[in-house]
Amino acid sequence: MAYTVLARRYRSQTFDEVVGQEPIARTLRNAIEAGRVAHAYLFVGTRGVGKTTTARLFAKALSGGSPETDALIMQGKDTDVIEIDAASNTSVDDARELIANSVYMPLRGKYKIYIIDEVHMLSTQAFNALLKTMEEPPEHVKFILCTTDPHKVPPTIQSRCQRFDFRNIPASRIAEHLGNVVTQEGCTADPELLHAVARLGNGSMRDALSLLDRVMATGEKHLTHSLLEELLGIPDRTLLASLLDAVSQANPAGALESAAQLLARGVSIDQVIEALLARLRDLLVLCTCGPQTTLVDISDQARAEEAQRATQFDPAGIVHMIALCENVQRSAKNSAVPRALFDALMVRLALTDKLADAAAFISTGGQIPAKKR
Repeated sequence: MAYTVLARRYRSQTFDEVVGQEPIARTLRNAIEAGRVAHAYLFVGTRGVGKTTTARLFAKALSGGSPETDALIMQGKDTDVIEIDAASNTSVDDARELIANSVYMPLRGKYKIYIIDEVHMLSTQAFNALLKTMEEPPEHVKFILCTTDPHKVPPTIQSRCQRFDFRNIPASRIAEHLGNVVTQEGCTADPELLHAVARLGNGSMRDALSLLDRVMATGEKHLTHSLLEELLGIPDRTLLASLLDAVSQANPAGALESAAQLLARGVSIDQVIEALLARLRDLLVLCTCGPQTTLVDISDQARAEEAQRATQFDPAGIVHMIALCENVQRSAKNSAVPRALFDALMVRLALTDKLADAAAFISTGGQIPAKKR
């Protein structure tokens, strides 16, 4: 039997199972109960945040069919719920075929529902043809348009739809869901691994589940962050911590040694700087907003460690470090000797306070500035 990926196997089957888009799920369910269902909807959001899943759940609730029909709808195979990929069906002929078929009554359910994914890919002529049907649609027809780029959907189409904006799912919610998936798959995972995968998903549940699928494909029953590092070739968190500690202690030799160990493991200069930027961002937020801030999505153990590390920095210094990293990351890509720029960055980060004090000493005419920690 063919393997079904996690993103499909753990797709929400009811409105109650929707993760991260609860207000939208609740509004759609209430609209059905109150009999206030519009003829057209526009679901907007980045990939993997639940647009198509919610469209299917909405179609299933509208159809009010049998369990067999519900299953077909969730699989995208029901004859009364027609899913169209606008990226592959962009022509006016495709739109005209849709219009011609819309006059026929549904075979089983109450409505004939069209779910048009990536609707912004339709041609201008196809949009014009679709508009004619959306202006005065048959009573048995409902449209659910999904798009990642609403700016490319003509205003004439948008004005005839109820729009719902699907927001990126918080990493904490994704990590919680991933933990449930891991348990149901008969495995265990370190909280740090779950949070790391959730953050790499960048707000997309599908991307996070796809990455978790790759980690679980290793066959390990206990999933760790080191396993993720080996799989993706991302910098080791422990070595990054050592690098940051050396920076906070104004120890350029220690910073260079930790950086060299990271590169020796096959991690690129760009990856090290990118990971360093992410850690500095967390430290900046923790340093500014306090250890309990919700603006940082990491495990409880990592939060305690980073909160302690944040006490060794001040916000202004971290902002300067972030700017340095960003500049070197851009310059290194076009340099014949990127390692020289990288090593210079490590030393400069470790000497940030001293260089800042020297600049302040000059700017104040020789007066020693008060140091803040």
